[in-house]
Amino acid sequence: MKKLFVLLLLALFACKEKPTSEATKKFANDPDIILVTIDTWRADSVGFAGNKRVRTPFLDRMASEGVVFENAHAHNVITLPSHVNILTGLYPFQHGVRENAGYVLDPKIPTLPTMLQAKSYASAAFVGAFPLDSRFGLNHGFELYDDNYGKGETRQQFVIQERPARAVLESARRWWDANAGRKRFVWIHLYDAHAPYKPPAPFDAEFRDDEYLGELSYIDAMLGEQLTPMLAGDTMLVVTGDHGEARGDHGEQTHGLFAYESTLKVPLLLHEPGVIAARREAGYVRHVDIVPTILQRVGLAPAANLPGVSLLDVVGSRDSYFESLSGALNRGWAPLTGVIHEQRKYIDLPIAELYDLPRDPRELKNLRDEQRRDVTMARELLAKMTVAAVPQADRKVSAEEAMKLLSLGYVSGSAPEKKSFGPEDDPKNLVGVNNDMHLIIEAYERGDLPQSTALARRVVAEQPGMPAGRILLAFVLEQSDRTAEAIENLQYLVTNGKASNETKIQLALMLSETGRAGEATQLLAPIAAGRYDPDALNAYGIALADEDRPREAVQQFETVLANDPNNAPALQNLGIVTLRAGNLDAAFGYLTRSLELNPHLPLALNTLGVVHARRGEFPQAVDAWNRAVQLDPRQYDALFNIGLVEGRAGHRAEACAALERFAATAPPARYAQDIATARRALASLR
Repeated sequence: MKKLFVLLLLALFACKEKPTSEATKKFANDPDIILVTIDTWRADSVGFAGNKRVRTPFLDRMASEGVVFENAHAHNVITLPSHVNILTGLYPFQHGVRENAGYVLDPKIPTLPTMLQAKSYASAAFVGAFPLDSRFGLNHGFELYDDNYGKGETRQQFVIQERPARAVLESARRWWDANAGRKRFVWIHLYDAHAPYKPPAPFDAEFRDDEYLGELSYIDAMLGEQLTPMLAGDTMLVVTGDHGEARGDHGEQTHGLFAYESTLKVPLLLHEPGVIAARREAGYVRHVDIVPTILQRVGLAPAANLPGVSLLDVVGSRDSYFESLSGALNRGWAPLTGVIHEQRKYIDLPIAELYDLPRDPRELKNLRDEQRRDVTMARELLAKMTVAAVPQADRKVSAEEAMKLLSLGYVSGSAPEKKSFGPEDDPKNLVGVNNDMHLIIEAYERGDLPQSTALARRVVAEQPGMPAGRILLAFVLEQSDRTAEAIENLQYLVTNGKASNETKIQLALMLSETGRAGEATQLLAPIAAGRYDPDALNAYGIALADEDRPREAVQQFETVLANDPNNAPALQNLGIVTLRAGNLDAAFGYLTRSLELNPHLPLALNTLGVVHARRGEFPQAVDAWNRAVQLDPRQYDALFNIGLVEGRAGHRAEACAALERFAATAPPARYAQDIATARRALASLR
């Protein structure tokens, strides 16, 4: 039996089946290559998989002309590590990226664009949302990495930082056309199907009963519109999902907790008519097979450490490792790892699970107790694979990473490390807490702050030792203008030694906002001096500026821009600092540039309004302030300024509306004097 285990391990790690004549076939040319990853794409939510409700004519046509893999699996159930798997061809325990936050891909690890440099391919990436921001390392090797998804929305504004499929595809199409005549590799990432589901017209009306399928139908329409002309030449197309969506299966609403088929199984198709014969493959294949497939097509040999095998000629099923570590890393729950071997899926948890996938695709009958030999074999396989995740002390999640991922439905943080786990730590027994955390976000998005706060308090009461719950409570308290309470919750974590760097940064930002900049700089100085982190540097710069140390503040923002010239928040912050110094022209330049990169920056618009007002350009000032308030109703300074300027201009209705709104919504603790001024102005106007 030991020899059998050794053979299985070799198959899992190397998986270099004896090549057939078809697998070693020499192709006459090197094609252009398009890789499309559709975020949160469940395997059964496309027409070519039998779904009659969704409308996907383009993808269905690609499937009919290409190769459809009916049993393809991801290795992670969240965005960043799954895309690292796809683009490196490595398992997560090989490349080290285990979660959406706190990890950066080592630039020494080759990715598809670096591999394709051997064939002189031009390369570009176009990503749709923050989890694939260049800061996480996937930009290495790409000539162009377009991650302008809308960087810089304020922490106070709970906005999904993404751009729609049309915008992503149009940018990709422009690059494609501009590089005609070169061999091209483009990766296109589409994020629309991620929750919350809000398809644009006419898909919103057509799919009012199932907005998730509406998002996928919209994506298909955009792919058909933009990719059809891109496929006119000799082009290989690869389309897959990074992970699926639970949609209530096993009690999970979205993804990231479990690794059942609803979130681990994904669509996968290859398309190159005349070169790759159309067919359907029922064997079990994996994301790590994509890199060897593309390399085989262009005549490059894969590196020896790649566990995947080319899909150009499939020979049966392949073993596959998978994991879901978000609950462990962010909440201190039991880590979930597993393996698919001979069509059986083993999930290693305190309450272990084994499923016969062909006979039980919904994973309803746990065979753990009935098939103990298979469980033992699976555990032997995993023993060599479950390399520990990066220790918490080495995992750095910036405050802005945590807040941006929170807006995407990912509750990130650093949990206390544990050595052993029992049934009480099994995510199956904690799915209710997990769902409560998502309900907090949903209630906030509906504008129901009392409900959101009540749910957050319940989570903290149920899991008092879980920092993520208290961080979430602090967030909703701050959004309710109960900043003092929010500060208390984060200070509790600092005092009790449970505060990660991102928690300290969040606390420092709140301290700075409430006039305690000295405390903020003390918290931020050691963090900003560590690993390069644009959000930490931006936060430190803000605190320094609030402490009247403008030169040091500017240094932080300039460091950010030296690494990322498109960092809109750094430009915005430079605009604020130069305005305080009285340099209106410089402030105008910085603020204008920041808004060109991202027109949805309420603080930049508010500050630009002040610049216009000081120049005597009052109509432009009021316009900027109105746009700031439309984006963020909590831009109280803008409301106050609108009221005063409109009142002086004789626009009584506009002035009264702004001042009444300001007096009714501005937090008295911060704006008591201004509220009194607003009420006097209202009395005068009336």
